[in-house]
Formats: sequence, C-alpha cells, structure tokens
Amino acid sequence: MVKRLLHTRYRVSDLEKTVAFYRVVLGLEMTSRSKSPRGSELVFFKAPGSDEEIEICKFDGSGPVNVGTDITHLAFEVDDLDAFAAHAAAKGYPLSDGPTPTGSGSVIAFIDAPEGYEIELIQRAG
Repeated sequence: MVKRLLHTRYRVSDLEKTVAFYRVVLGLEMTSRSKSPRGSELVFFKAPGSDEEIEICKFDGSGPVNVGTDITHLAFEVDDLDAFAAHAAAKGYPLSDGPTPTGSGSVIAFIDAPEGYEIELIQRAG
C-alpha cells in the first residue's frame, strides 16, 4: 500500500531557466541537485510548509519535452496575490489568467512557468 506522496516530476529542456523560475520567482527551496545513473539531471524543490517535493528533470535521451494543455499543474498558496503578481511580473512572468474571485472567497490566478507548465496561485479567504 502507498504510504505518502514523495514528489512530482516535471521534465524540461532548459534546466537552468526552470531552476531560476522555481527559486527566484516562486521562492522555493532547492533541496538537492544530482545526476542519475542513466544521465538525468535532477533538481528537487520544496515549498515552505510542505513535505512533498517537486522534481525538475532534464533528460535529453527521452526526446523532446511535450507539455500538453490541461493535463497537470501545480498549485501554491500565497499570502498576497497582488504582491506576488507584481513580483513575478518584475521577473518577466506576468499572470496568464486572473486574479479571479471564487465562490469560497478565495482568489485564484495562473502563471506560466518555463516550458509551458501552468502554475495556479491561491490566496485563501480570510
């Protein structure tokens, strides 16, 4: 039986641009960086207050990266969506959608990470 979620992997072509996005724009902590026995370049990140990690993988041997629309995204809680949006836009990553109030009183928005992966941002109500 499964015990817990450990990490989610996103494969990319431009590892350094993606690493910079996760560190500088999102402010995630890089927990490790290594090369696997088969040659994959791996960088792991963790969000504050989370146990699960995000694995960013560059492995040219798997062919080109094809990011499908509406397949998967990561969602992060933010304290102040407007402040985050200003910070991200200053780094070259404006919101791609939103902010949009929800029925629960939260506000959501989206930003596109390098490679076309979508990131959801949620400012909880209250």
